[in-house]
Amino acid sequence: MKKIILRALNFSYFFTCWWIFLSINAHAYIDPSAVTYLIQAVAAVFIALGAIVTVFRHKIFAFFKKNSKASEKREIHMKEDIGEDASEK
Repeated sequence: MKKIILRALNFSYFFTCWWIFLSINAHAYIDPSAVTYLIQAVAAVFIALGAIVTVFRHKIFAFFKKNSKASEKREIHMKEDIGEDASEK
């Protein structure tokens, strides 16, 4: 029973604090063009981040593909060298 009362008091305390905090009137006007600039700025940030992620993703994939191709070439050359040594004997 004590827990229920304590939870109800906690809820009412935080609800009252948030109600007071969010109910303050600003009496301000936001120009529609200001909102448009804000939307453009946010879109530009997301587009730039997407481009950066794409460039680095391609560089990382190219790095690993380069290493895997180099190891494949080494294996092929090793097999060829082993094959030549066996045919020489």
